[in-house]
Amino acid sequence: MTVYSWESSTSRGLELELEGVVEPIPDSRRTVLAGGLLLSVAVVLTALNLRPAITSVGPLLGEMRGSLGASAVWAGILTTLPGLCFAGAGLAAPWLSRRFGIGAAIGLALAVLSTGLVLRVLDGPYVVLGGTLVATAGIALANVLVPVVIKDSFPARIGVMTGIYTAALQLGGALGSGVTPPIDDALGGWRPALASWALLGVIALAVWFFAARRRTEGEAVAAGPAGSGQSLLRNRLAWIVTLFFGFQAFLAYVVMGWMPEVLMDAGVSKTESGFLLGLVSVLAVPISLTIPALAARQGSQSLWIVGLGLFGFTGMVGLMVAPGYSPLLWSILVGIGMSVFSLALTVIALRARTGEDTARLSGMAQGIGYLLAALGPFLFGLLHDLTHGWTIPFAMVLGVFVLQMTFGALAGRRRYIS
Repeated sequence: MTVYSWESSTSRGLELELEGVVEPIPDSRRTVLAGGLLLSVAVVLTALNLRPAITSVGPLLGEMRGSLGASAVWAGILTTLPGLCFAGAGLAAPWLSRRFGIGAAIGLALAVLSTGLVLRVLDGPYVVLGGTLVATAGIALANVLVPVVIKDSFPARIGVMTGIYTAALQLGGALGSGVTPPIDDALGGWRPALASWALLGVIALAVWFFAARRRTEGEAVAAGPAGSGQSLLRNRLAWIVTLFFGFQAFLAYVVMGWMPEVLMDAGVSKTESGFLLGLVSVLAVPISLTIPALAARQGSQSLWIVGLGLFGFTGMVGLMVAPGYSPLLWSILVGIGMSVFSLALTVIALRARTGEDTARLSGMAQGIGYLLAALGPFLFGLLHDLTHGWTIPFAMVLGVFVLQMTFGALAGRRRYIS
């Protein structure tokens, strides 16, 4: 198995030992990243940018609607756009990485994200929607491409770097929802508060510029060798990984969209409900920093995936049967279960042999997976409206948990898409 590295800019015929096999890597197949610590910082800064554009909107949504005179339908579209955009733009990421190089593609993603964050505060409700569409397109591209960087630049530390990346994602999301209201108060309105997050994107772009210096002869092949060119839509393992990713995202979107409403309906206060949802996200940070590294060292990640799934399943049963009995316990269990996201990203990197295959698998899994995820909150709410209760919606969620664990167990087995 050959793993292509971007970390050396001078030596030709770089050799990388992996699993007892030493193979030369042609210089023309390498894109150079000023690797090590600087590249790690670039990955973390990029990850910190991939959630605040979304999570910063929620706390200010009421203020935005009042200022813009926007309807509830507009608010629903605004909160649905990210998932749909993740699906559409994510499918274009592998092509961009092949055409322009991985460094340029991620730089473009950060530039698009930062531009969208500024554009969406310049005018009325339709401009907000358009700017959000632009910003989330940048997020979608980076979502797909950063796992390729981790795969190719840190081949011996895939689990560790995936854990750090996922923890930074979760931290960025928590900062977006937690820090934006004080910024709103300090800057005097939702427009400068939302636009201020573009500064973080510019900082990440600057660091990425230095971390992703490219050699002229390596620019067109940033994602590694071209591979077989055969569509992954015909690949059974690729579909297994995609469904695993899609089902865990489906559940995460349901939790983010409906968990506070379920708790408040059971008598939990609005403030405590918001705190418990934040706890679900924060719990993922320490888990993401430890579990992927441990799981990646083993031949199979299946037991880890099923184990985390069982925690989440138990927490959901508690929310369905007795949500007001111990909401803190149920939230902790659900938070542990939602941490399987870090393993979903780890599996994408581990089930592909090369950077090119990682980009293709990441694009398929996240593109199709987020389409499936977008259905979660809608179906949960629809079932609640039809039944006037929470039992049937939670029964659906428990069924999806079983599917997640089943496909996760299959995706975690040691094999490759090609």
